[in-house]
Formats: sequence, C-alpha cells, structure tokens
Amino acid sequence: MTVRSRLSRLPTLALLAIMTAGALIPTMVPAHAADAQAPNGRGPHAHKPGIKPNGGAEDASDQGEEGPANGTPAGPVDRRTLSIGRGDTLMDLLAEAKVPTNDAHDAVQALRDVYNPRRLQVGQRVTVLFEPRRGGARFVGLEFAPDPLRSVSIARKGDAGFTSSQIEKPVTRKPVAAQGVIRSSLFEAGAQAGVPIAVMMAFIQDFSYDVDFQRDLQPGDRFEVLYEKLVTADGTEAGDGDLLYASLTLEGEDMPIYRHKTRDGRIDYYNRDGESIRRALLRTPVDGARITSGFGMRHHPILGFSKMHQGVDFGAPAGTPIYAAGRGTIEMAERSSSYGNYVRIRHNTEISTAYAHMSRFAKAIRRGGRVEQGDVIGYVGATGRATGPHLHYEVLKAGHQVNPRSIDLPTGDKLEGRELQAFQQTRRTLDKLFEESRSGLQLARTPGPADEKSCNKATSC
Repeated sequence: MTVRSRLSRLPTLALLAIMTAGALIPTMVPAHAADAQAPNGRGPHAHKPGIKPNGGAEDASDQGEEGPANGTPAGPVDRRTLSIGRGDTLMDLLAEAKVPTNDAHDAVQALRDVYNPRRLQVGQRVTVLFEPRRGGARFVGLEFAPDPLRSVSIARKGDAGFTSSQIEKPVTRKPVAAQGVIRSSLFEAGAQAGVPIAVMMAFIQDFSYDVDFQRDLQPGDRFEVLYEKLVTADGTEAGDGDLLYASLTLEGEDMPIYRHKTRDGRIDYYNRDGESIRRALLRTPVDGARITSGFGMRHHPILGFSKMHQGVDFGAPAGTPIYAAGRGTIEMAERSSSYGNYVRIRHNTEISTAYAHMSRFAKAIRRGGRVEQGDVIGYVGATGRATGPHLHYEVLKAGHQVNPRSIDLPTGDKLEGRELQAFQQTRRTLDKLFEESRSGLQLARTPGPADEKSCNKATSC
C-alpha cells in the first residue's frame, strides 16, 4: 500500500499536523517497541508506517483527489472531544456523543484491527468527527492518541463501513549520560541521578552475569550509563530507548560493557575486549533480592538443629518474578514436599539449576518445555517448608548440589577478525558519545562530596 492511499484516509487536521512535521527528519521507533504496543500480540504489520519526511505538500494534494472516494468528507468537520470516564467503554462514549448504535459498533470493530479498545484508560480524550448535513450531522470517524508515540483514527469508508489506521509519530533518539556514587543501594543512586527505573533494571540484568549485587557492591562504588531518550517533534518525552553503554566500578576496577550489533544482526553487550557478557548461568535469578542464607551448614529456622543448606536463599517480596538462570529443558515443575512449588532445569549433560518455594509457576512452564536465559519461570512465594517469601536456588553438578558462587562458568562468544574490528569502532563511538553527553546539558549525576566534582571517566570516576 502506498503512502498516497494511506493518507487518503486521514482526517484533514491530522494531515495538516503531518505537513508541519514533514520538514523534520524522523528516527522511527524500533520494531520491538511497536511490537510491545500491539494489541493481542499483533505484529508490526497491524500498524501504519510513519509518514515519509518532507512529503507533506505532495501528499496533501493527493488527499484532496482521493478523499471523497474513501468517504472522507470534503467539507468542514464538526469535532467533539470527550473523555473516557470510570467504568466507561468506547461504546458508552460514542453513545454519549449521539453516534448511532450500528455506526458505533462498526467503528469499534474496525478499531480492533490496530488497537484494543479495552486498553483505553480513564481520562483518555477521544475526538468524535461529524460531517454537517442538511438532514443532520453524520458520524464520519474518531481519533485519539493512546500514547505520545502514536495516533489512531477511524474513518468512514463510503457506505461500506469504517477503516482504521495508526500512525507512529517520528521521534528523535537523544543520548543521555548519567553517573553516580553508590552510598546505600544502586537503585537509590540511580534515582538520585535521574536514571529511569527501566534503564536501571536493564543495567542490573546485564551485569548480573558477573556481579552479585547483594555482596559485591560497597559504598563508594560507582556507575555510569549512556541511554536513549525518545523525544517527539514537539519536544514531548515519549519513553526510553536502548541502554548503549554502562560501566560499574567495584573496588576501583572498571567493568564497562557496550551494546553492539554484529553483521548478521545479533545484538548483545560486550566487554572492552569483545567478549560477550553472557555466561552459562545468571548469578542472581531474581531482581532486587537480598541473600538471606548462603550455602553451607546453618541452624535451620524451622527444624531447630544444624543442617547443611545446599543452596542460596534470596529474600524478595511475594510475587517477584524468578528467571531461568540459563537456557535449558525443564525436568520438573511440580509440588515437591518441603520445596513447595519447585522447578528444575537441565542446562547440559552436567549442570542443572533448581528453584523452590514459588508462589506459582509462570504460564507454559511444564516438564519437557524449553526456556531461554532470563525467561520468567515462576514467582517468589513461601510454599513448602518456609518461614517467609523467598527463593531457594540450587546449582547441581552431576546431580549433586554445589555452591553457586564457586562453580566456574564459561563466558559467551568472543568477537574475532573483522567483527572485532567493527566492535572496536562501536566502542570508540560510544565512549566519545558518553563524553560529549556527560559534558553537556544531558548529564545527570548523583551529588557527592566536593572533591568528586572533578571526577571524569578517564580517571575511573
């Protein structure tokens, strides 16, 4: 379908807005972002692509030629803007706007092709369009913006019902640098530096292959991040993009990682030597948890005597997601005596991991199923022999429990040859971009003592 035919369906004012934005050169939202917003698991084919830049005048004339054929009124349009109330549906709103029931039903059905009307939030403003006629106004469509990145419209298609369209608004990816000193927790330091929660979660997940955030972090350790902020043409912040670069300094040792896309399209994070950060197993299979009991002999809190504790306990609120520590096949997913709800995953012929006391299993988790590293397999609970919500985590080698912190885990891929050269260029580019963003207005950092004001990346701040 051409841009010309798509534009023919848009309301006149929407076209004027596009003409105004046409002089800007947009950076479109990545495909995965569109996927995340698609209703009912629809792929990106359910969305209308963004309008080509600098095409406003030509496309506007095309709309004038083809508009009447698609039912778009050639004359003035009466616009009535209403808001979704508590407990209201879109049908309720259209009824309030005096839209005939049959037209309202057909319009809602057409909307489902690009947007799930059940997702409409209380307070969402919807503009209902009417064409003035001698015998009374005729309902010709509606439009609304469910989020800052897109607008949705429904238009009458002659006498053949309604058609829907969705336009992704062009955005600019604005690099933002942040750095800070860890005083009590990484999350607190990130919040003080103005780093979004989603970025900090990505930071923690990427470093969780090498860092035990409960034991390895110390006051005075530092972090740096370079991430993208999505900004629309009118300056509206529309969310966060990718984490491009991150560094964690533990006891004076820098651990930088860089986002890099290989020539075959794979995207991963690598250390400065071009080694993938991924390891066979995650060190911490649950976010934001604290270690409440380590591996070894302990006084059992329920049984009342000393007993070998053959795993590591992570305390976390009930319902916290639990991740598969590595890729593998599920050997068990069932209730198992004192373990409560229990999952065991076989990663290779020698290594397995086990997860106990779950409140419930994640959907589709069953014996024989395959999981990828980082997949949610269940949720923290207190089933079985437990004094409170926590995850009991075990690593088994040849069927015997071993200390998860003592096992030597192989690293992921290492780039070589031309691929390594390409990564080295990526690394230089991101280092330069961080320095430029850090020295500009986009810098966010945690406050520190006066002697830290001269801190810079070159001196391992």
